[in-house]
Amino acid sequence: MRTIKGPGIFLAQFAGDNAPFNSLDAICGWAANYGYKGVQIPTWVGSLIDLEKAATSQTYADELKGVVASHGLEITELSTHLQGQLVAAHPVYDTMLDGFAPASVHGNPKARQEWAVQQLLWAAKASKNLGLTEHATFSGALAWPFLYPFPQRPAGLVEEAFDELARRWMPILNAMDENGVDLCYEIHPGEDLHDGVTYEMFLERVNNHPRANLLYDPSHFVLQQLNYLDYIDIYQERIKMFHVKDAEFNPTGRQGVYGGYQSWINRAGRFRSLGDGQVDFASVFSKMAQYDFAGWAVLEWECAIKHPEDGAREGAEFIKNHIIRVTEHAFDDFASAGTDLAANRKILGLS
Repeated sequence: MRTIKGPGIFLAQFAGDNAPFNSLDAICGWAANYGYKGVQIPTWVGSLIDLEKAATSQTYADELKGVVASHGLEITELSTHLQGQLVAAHPVYDTMLDGFAPASVHGNPKARQEWAVQQLLWAAKASKNLGLTEHATFSGALAWPFLYPFPQRPAGLVEEAFDELARRWMPILNAMDENGVDLCYEIHPGEDLHDGVTYEMFLERVNNHPRANLLYDPSHFVLQQLNYLDYIDIYQERIKMFHVKDAEFNPTGRQGVYGGYQSWINRAGRFRSLGDGQVDFASVFSKMAQYDFAGWAVLEWECAIKHPEDGAREGAEFIKNHIIRVTEHAFDDFASAGTDLAANRKILGLS
C-alpha cells in the first residue's frame, strides 16, 4: 500500500484578477502558506499557464515547474474541464457554452469543437513535458437534455449519442496514451458520463481504452444519491484522481434530487466546505488507501455559504488529518511464530 499524496488544491475556484490569485507565483505562495503540497492547474486560466506553450516548449514547462517548486509545491495535474465540455455539446447549450471558448469561435460550434480538441491534444503533450501522468477533464454531453425518459425517447437515441461521444474521444485517448497520460473523466451531472452505468456505456464503446479513467469526487454522488463508497469498490482500478469535496442532501416535501430550479443555497442537494457536509471521508480515505491509490488528494472548494479562503485554509488541515500513513507490517506480527513450510505441513497433519 501507498500513502496518498497531499494535500493538494484545485486552483480553478480561486484564480482571479486580484493578488494573490492573479499569477501562478503568487497563488502558489498563498497555497503553500496554508499548508498545501500540490496545485492542480486549470488550463483555461491564462494567468496561470499558457497551455500551447507548455505543450510545445520544454523550457517553458520546466519554468512552470520551477515557479511551483520555489514554494515547496508540486503540480499534481492539469485540468481541461471547460474544454472537455466542448468536445461534445448539444446545440441547446451553444449560447451558454460559447463563454468557455475564445471569441474567435463564438457562434461557430464546429470551430469551437475543433478548438477544444486541440486543447486536449496540447494537454496531453503539456502533461508529458511537466512529468505528469494524469489529466482531469469532462466528457461533454450530447444526450443530457434527454436524461428523463419523457417524452419517450426514440429507440436508439442514447446509443447513437454514446457512439458519437466515443468517436470524438478516441483520437484524444490515443494521444494521451502516446504521451503516457491517463485521461480522468470527472463523473458529473451535466455530462453524459454522470454515473457508473454511463461510464461503462462509454468504456465499452472505446474498447476499454486503458487511458479512459476516472476522477473520483464523492460530492456529485451525494447529490444524485449514488453509493459513493460502493463506487470505489467497483471502479478502484480505474480511479486515478481524487477531488476531496463535501456535499449534503436534505430532501423536503417540496424538493429532492432535481432541486426545483433553485439557486445553490436553496437546493436540497448542495456542495459544502470540507467537514460541513455529509460525506464520510474517514471511510473514503480508508478505501482509497486499501486499494493502493497512488495519486493526490486535491481539495475542490465549492460552497454556497462559507468564504473560499476559509474553505481553503480549513481544507488543507482537513485533508492532512484524513490522509492515512499506511502500515508497513501487519498489526499481529508481534505474535508470529516464524514458521516455515515444514512446520506448516506438520500443523496440518501432513507430515
